Amino acid sequence: MVGVLLLFVVIGVLVAVKGAQIVAMIQAGETFVQPPESVTSAKAESFGWQATQGAVGTVIALRGVTLSAELPGVVSDIRFENGASVKKGQVLVQLDTSSEAAQLTGAEADAELARLTRDRVEKLHTQGANTQSELDAVRTRAVQAEATVAHLRTLIAKKVIRAPFEGRIGIRQVELGQLVSPGNPIASLQSITPALVEFQLPQQALAQVKQGQKVRIRVDVFPGNAWEGELTTINPEVELSSRNVRMRATVPNADGRLLPGMFANIEVLAEASHPVVAIPATAVLFAPYGDSVFTLSEGKDAAGKPALLARQQFVRLGERRGDFVEVTSGLTAGQTVVSSGVFKLKNGAAVVLNNALAPPVEAAPQPVNP
Repeated sequence: MVGVLLLFVVIGVLVAVKGAQIVAMIQAGETFVQPPESVTSAKAESFGWQATQGAVGTVIALRGVTLSAELPGVVSDIRFENGASVKKGQVLVQLDTSSEAAQLTGAEADAELARLTRDRVEKLHTQGANTQSELDAVRTRAVQAEATVAHLRTLIAKKVIRAPFEGRIGIRQVELGQLVSPGNPIASLQSITPALVEFQLPQQALAQVKQGQKVRIRVDVFPGNAWEGELTTINPEVELSSRNVRMRATVPNADGRLLPGMFANIEVLAEASHPVVAIPATAVLFAPYGDSVFTLSEGKDAAGKPALLARQQFVRLGERRGDFVEVTSGLTAGQTVVSSGVFKLKNGAAVVLNNALAPPVEAAPQPVNP
C-alpha cells in the first residue's frame, strides 16, 4: 500500500510540473512580440517616361548580294581581300578572256574592212556605177561586223566581275585557276552603312507608331551600346497568321559593328513623354489574386511601443523599364515602400530599415561581368 501511494504521489508531482510548464508557455506565447524584420525602403517617384513599343528583330543589309559569274571561265586574277571594304565599280575578279580578245581583233579588222567597202560602194552609187541592192548588201555587212565587235566586247566586259555598290565583301569562294560556271558564288557583298533592322509589332501598335519616329537599337554583342535610328517603313498589310505588322528602321552604322543577321532588341520611341509613378520592381509582391506593395508608416507594435509598420497596399502595374515598374493606381508619388524583403512581411508587421544594403536601382541597368 505504501508503494502504491508513493507511485500516485510521484505521478501527481509530474503532472503538476508539466501543467505549470504548459501554462507558462501559453502565457509566454500570448505576450510574445515578433521582432521587427530588417528591410530596405524606396520612395515612389514621379518620372517623365517616353512611351515605347518593344520588339525583337534582325539586322539586315541595305543592299546585299552574292556575286557570281554570268559566263563560264577560268579565274585569272582576284583583286580583293577577304572582309575588305570595296568601292562601287571596283574590279573584284577577272576571268580569262584571251580567246575573246583574239576573236575581237579579227572582228575589228572585219568591221574596218566592211566600213571601207561600204564607203567605196556609197561613193560609186552616187556616180551610178552600182545598184541599190549592192549598196544595201555592203551596208548590212558593215552593221553585222560592228555588231560582232560589240558582242565580243560585251563578253569580255561580262568576264570582269565588279562591285555593283559600295560595301564590305565576305570570304571569297573561288581560287586562281578555278573554272567557274554561271551562277557559281564568288563572294557575298553587303552594304552595312546604314543598316536596316526588320521587326514586327502587333496590329494594335499601329495607332501609336508612324514613319519618322525615333527607334533605339541594342544588340547582345555590345551590351553597353545603343544605336539611334528612324522608323522608315511600315508594311501596308497585316500578316494573317500572326496579326503582326512588319516594319523596318534605318540606323546609322558608321563604325560597321551592326552586321547583317544579328539579333537586335528594338524600342520604338513615342514623340513625347508622359508622367508616371514608378517604384523598384523588387518592391512588388506578385500574387494570383493581385499585386501589392508594403507602405511604411509610424504606429505601435503588438507590445504597444512606437514602431515602423508595414501596411499592405494593392496596386495596378503598367510598363516595366529597367529596375523600375510603373504604378498606374494604388500609390502616389512620395510614398515610402519596402523595396526588398517583402516576401517575409505580413500586414501590420513591425520593420526596421537598413538601407545600407539596398541594391542600386537604375532605369537602364548594365550587367557587369565578373
